[in-house]
Amino acid sequence: MFKFLAESGKFTIKVFYTWGENSLNVYDPGFGKQREWDIDLLSGYDYTFVRNVSTDPGSHHLKGIINPDIIEQINEFKPNVIIIFGWNFHSHLKIMRHFKGKIPIFFRGDSTLLDEKKGFSVKGFIRKQYLKWVYSHVDIALSPGTASDAYFKFVGVKPNQIIRAAHAVENSRFSLSFRAQRGTSSGGTSEQGKPVTFLFAGKFEPKKNPLLLIRAFKKLYETNKNIHLILVGDGVLKDEIINELKELSTQNEQPFTLLPFQNQSQMPSIYNKGDIFVLPSQGPGETWGLAINEAMASGCAVIASDKCGAAADIIDDEKNGYIFKSGDENDLVDKMQCILEDQRYVQMGKYATEKIEHFTYHHFLDSLINVLRVKL
Repeated sequence: MFKFLAESGKFTIKVFYTWGENSLNVYDPGFGKQREWDIDLLSGYDYTFVRNVSTDPGSHHLKGIINPDIIEQINEFKPNVIIIFGWNFHSHLKIMRHFKGKIPIFFRGDSTLLDEKKGFSVKGFIRKQYLKWVYSHVDIALSPGTASDAYFKFVGVKPNQIIRAAHAVENSRFSLSFRAQRGTSSGGTSEQGKPVTFLFAGKFEPKKNPLLLIRAFKKLYETNKNIHLILVGDGVLKDEIINELKELSTQNEQPFTLLPFQNQSQMPSIYNKGDIFVLPSQGPGETWGLAINEAMASGCAVIASDKCGAAADIIDDEKNGYIFKSGDENDLVDKMQCILEDQRYVQMGKYATEKIEHFTYHHFLDSLINVLRVKL
């Protein structure tokens, strides 16, 4: 996205990577392994890795990002606007507080209220007041969708400060692979006699809830043998997933494929192995779910839980997929059955590639340009 914004020629950007240079190769607790992305993420725009003096660097806690030089470096660049990605880090909050009233602060976040419990609690009240104080330092909130709109209003951001700027991925990277492998410009069908494939790709962690998908698949497989399940990833639930899958395996049948963590360059081909992508997240802490964007760009129909922030905006029920109630195994089974009837997933996959055209970096750029015209 940074490369796209820079190449647009609409403005000059500089990205300050506050985690520091070590962010290029880190231990990812979600995947349970060292992670170093294998696609170029640094060409085409100006950036710097800011010195991070945290004794425990990372994005997992407030004091994981401490940059003594950050204010000075930003001042040297002399920006007209600062866009902050996430506030819950020592330096990011420091930037917001220091520049409030001096330089417009745009905030990019995708938090939602989907995990909020109903009813009053003292802890919840105190947290809300603290969040209102945090967001009082924000001039414009760049919101990816409906669920985040509600969150920003909840924490005191005024409606006229909330600008819709859709979450997006580089759609062409996935759609080009899709066309090359399936030989079509949009949509696709399973080959004659080939089982219809449900796909999960992500971290094997409770938040993503892949075990629910396996249990739902088991129920469906009892009455429909022409289906297959692919799970791609790694994480703390791996052993439980292996044990659950063993119950599906017999001497003559193995209706599943379990693949390890795949790096970014392999992901387009991974999505092309699936007909229907399933994201059964239960939270807490699920935000948007960008894997849905990637799957739709790859021509997959989608099924997602209502705890995915993207669901309300990116899934048109019965057109490109279904939304099911988080944690409800029977509801997920019903949606999986529905999507198989009369090969609905085929037309849904075609519609998905059309729908995803409304979630691009162009739309983020347009939103940014429109608000900058007003603010500057």
